[in-house]
Amino acid sequence: MGSHWSAASRARALASATRLWRGSLSQPLLTWALVLLTVVASVAVVTTGNWVPVSVLILIELLGAFLLRLRGMVVLCSVIAAECVGMVVARSEAFNPGEMLVQGVSIVALLAFAFHREQLGLQGAPGGLMLVDLRDRLAAHGRIPRLPAPWRVDSALRAAYAEAFSGDFVVASTAERGTLLEVAVVDVSGKGQAAGVRSLLLSGSFGGLLGAMPPEEFLPAANDYLLAQDWDEGFATAIHVSVDLSTGEYWIVSAGHPPAVQLHAGSGRLDIIDSIGAPALGVVSDLRCVPVTGRLLPGDTLMLYTDGVIEVPGHDVEMGIDRLMGAAERMLSTGRGGAEAVLAAVRASEGDDRALVLVHRDQS
Repeated sequence: MGSHWSAASRARALASATRLWRGSLSQPLLTWALVLLTVVASVAVVTTGNWVPVSVLILIELLGAFLLRLRGMVVLCSVIAAECVGMVVARSEAFNPGEMLVQGVSIVALLAFAFHREQLGLQGAPGGLMLVDLRDRLAAHGRIPRLPAPWRVDSALRAAYAEAFSGDFVVASTAERGTLLEVAVVDVSGKGQAAGVRSLLLSGSFGGLLGAMPPEEFLPAANDYLLAQDWDEGFATAIHVSVDLSTGEYWIVSAGHPPAVQLHAGSGRLDIIDSIGAPALGVVSDLRCVPVTGRLLPGDTLMLYTDGVIEVPGHDVEMGIDRLMGAAERMLSTGRGGAEAVLAAVRASEGDDRALVLVHRDQS
C-alpha cells in the first residue's frame, strides 16, 4: 500500500467526513460562529488602529467558502458587506477606496465559487473528498489484473494540461480462469475535465461489460450503451485486444481508433496492425467490427495508444505513428524503459489526453 490509500479506505474516509458534516457540524451553528468572528474582527479593526487590518475579513470569507454551503455564504458575505460600510462610517479616515474594492471583489468571487459548488452538489468540505474519490475510482478501473509469468502489462495515462481528469481511460479483465487477458483503451470525445465525467461513467460501464461477454460482443454492446446515453457530444474511439495467455495468440477489434503496433523481439521490427475497420462508438446503431489476429512470441510487445500520443497540429497522423514507433524502438528494444519512458520520448502535445498500454510477453 505504501503512502496510497486503497479504494476501500478512501470510501470509508469519505463516508466518515460526510457523517461528521451532517452530524456534529451544524450549518447554522457554523454560519453564526463565523458571523460572530467577523463582528469581533470588525470591532478590532475600528478600535486598534493599524494593528488589525481590514483584510482579516477576507480570511474569514475564505474559511466560510471552505465550510459553508451557499445559503450560509450569502448570510456571511452580507454581514461582512454591512460591517465594511459601518467601519467606513465609523473611521472614514482609516480606509482607502482600494481596500473596499478588494473586499467587494473577494465577496463577489467567493459567492460565485460557492454557487458553482452548489450546482455541482459539492457542499462544504467533504465535496473535495468526493472529487478525489471519483478520480481514484476512474484510475482503479484501469488497474491490470495479476498475470501469470511471462506476461506483463505496462500503462501510462496523462491528462491534458496535467488536469486531474482525462478523457482517455483503460479497462482490463481476465477470463476463462485467468488464461484470457482482455484490455480496452478508450478515447472519449473532448479532453480533460470536459470529458472526465463521461470517462468516469463509461469506464465503470465498459469495465462491467469487459470479460462478462464473448470478446466479439464487447464493442457492439459498448456502442449500444453509448448511443443510449443520447449525449450531445457522445462518441468515443476504442480498441479491444484479447490475448490467449497460454499460446500468445491475440485478437484485436477497433472502432475508429489508431492502429495497434507490434514489436517483434526476434527481428526488432515494428509492424502496424491494420485494425481500423469500424466507425467510432456512438455514431452508428449497427456496429460491425472486423477482427485482426496475430501472435505474441516470447520477447514481443503489443502497443495500444490514443490519438493524443501521435497527433501533432499541422502534421499527418502517419508521421506521429512513425515518431511513436521510433520512441518505442529506442526504449523497448534496448530495455531502457516502459510505457512512461515511451510516452516521454514521444514528446506529444500537453494539450490533449494521452494513454499508452504495452502488453509484454517476456522471454521464458
